[in-house]
Amino acid sequence: MIQRREPSSHPSRIAEKTAALSILSALILLTLPQQGAGGPVPASNPTITAEKLAQNEDAAPINDPTLSKAIQGVISDQMAAFRRNDAQAAFDDATPFIQDRFQQPDIFMQVVRNGYAPVYRPQQVEFRDLVQAEGGLEQRVFVIGPDGRAYLAHYQMQHQPDGSWKINGCILEPLSDQST
Repeated sequence: MIQRREPSSHPSRIAEKTAALSILSALILLTLPQQGAGGPVPASNPTITAEKLAQNEDAAPINDPTLSKAIQGVISDQMAAFRRNDAQAAFDDATPFIQDRFQQPDIFMQVVRNGYAPVYRPQQVEFRDLVQAEGGLEQRVFVIGPDGRAYLAHYQMQHQPDGSWKINGCILEPLSDQST
């Protein structure tokens, strides 16, 4: 008996290829330099060299409880949306720039699920310093990932015209000396 191969132009094949290309495009976009209102903004790359993170290592903490609470609230809301698998709510906490890059909440969620497991499904979360970094405000968050490894998540935050704060990227720094 001769079996017929499904042609590559079949609607289900096209949908699969489109989804795969969208995810691949999103991952490629994460490695490109970003352009923000104030100039270049660090790319939202899940892993980055210690050299680049060291540039902001000595940044002085910002001591503004109201500002810290607002920014921590956005990050907490997004992590809660990840736990609920609520792609739209998680996507809503990202800047318009990030939303433009990913286009769809489901693509955004897929990239976070695959590349940012420590913030997607953390075992432990501890907010650390809010600092003025090169690209703007950065909230540092200590997380224990689902694999038991410790990371310092560097959240780049951006103030919006409506007065709200949004997440403009997250860089994960592995911490070798603080795993569970």
